[in-house]
Amino acid sequence: MTVFRISPTVADAFPDTLIAVVTATGLRGHKPWPGTSAALEDLERQLAAGAWQPADESDARIEAWHTAYRSFGTNPRRIRPSVDALGRRMAKKGTLPRINPAVDSYNSVSVRHGLPAGAFDLAHVAREIDIRHADGSEEFIPLGEPGTVENPKPGEIIYADAGGVLTRHWNHRDAHRTRVTEDSLHVAFVLETLHATRDGDILKTSAEELRSLLVPHAEQVAVHYLSAGRPDADV
Repeated sequence: MTVFRISPTVADAFPDTLIAVVTATGLRGHKPWPGTSAALEDLERQLAAGAWQPADESDARIEAWHTAYRSFGTNPRRIRPSVDALGRRMAKKGTLPRINPAVDSYNSVSVRHGLPAGAFDLAHVAREIDIRHADGSEEFIPLGEPGTVENPKPGEIIYADAGGVLTRHWNHRDAHRTRVTEDSLHVAFVLETLHATRDGDILKTSAEELRSLLVPHAEQVAVHYLSAGRPDADV
């Protein structure tokens, strides 16, 4: 069992936050996921036809994250929220990267709905994950850079467990330790909004879309929600 928890200070600073945690057990990441492939290809066709564009910083969903980043001292045009960076990459290249089926699934949902998404391999998580402000002493090993150690700035919002930092700048970049691969069997996916009053329905639609992509390739899938009023969940 893993506990996800929004700290009181983050809940106070962002009281309309809503986070969906979609957990999947018994994932089969080495086999094809045709539903995910079709979702990616559909987005790419729509983009090529001019029928759809990824949300950019002029969109209220992205602008809210830029404002949040500035509030804890991060320049969002230099260090971009994950959904902003992913959408910009897709708009430029016309395609989304293919990493592995689980990662491709949350990427497709993230860019389609303009919401940040990420995932953690729970086999490498130290039981409790807190969404909190950094004190500056924590260590972060970036995804793909196992020899690099960074220290978040004091006040920066992070996901962290007892073993260190799992994301920097809230959702800018994930840690190497908890990366999701084809071998990952038990994974927690997260989808986030800072404005549940406005975008809560989009978040719930996104969580259901992700759940539907995971169900054919997992033994069990469940959806949990965190908010300022319900700041923790056992997953």
